[in-house]
Amino acid sequence: MDNKTLEDALFPTCPIRNILTRFSSKWSLLVLYTLSTKGRAVRFKELQREIPDISQKMLTVTLRTLEEDGYVSRAVYPEVPPRVEYAITERTKSLLPHIDALILWASENMEAIINDRNKNTSL
Repeated sequence: MDNKTLEDALFPTCPIRNILTRFSSKWSLLVLYTLSTKGRAVRFKELQREIPDISQKMLTVTLRTLEEDGYVSRAVYPEVPPRVEYAITERTKSLLPHIDALILWASENMEAIINDRNKNTSL
């Protein structure tokens, strides 16, 4: 199994394994959300400044993965030095209402979840 194909042995066409796993990684949703809030194409360094706790390598890997799956577009401009910009695609725009709903749900439930975690760790 390679990093481009995630398959479940029993359910090889399962969308959870084959689709959601790729854009729901630790950084992918944050990168997509950050790009969407800009409303325009963003250069790598600007995106890195917006997400200060992501390493350069991890941001590069995340952007490549998102580009491979069509969530992010990458435009290279033949300038010196070369300018590269990233933007969300129409596919991601159709995903944004679901991401926004997840963010709202997380905001509404975060305190209770943290409290439950603390209760369970003190046992």
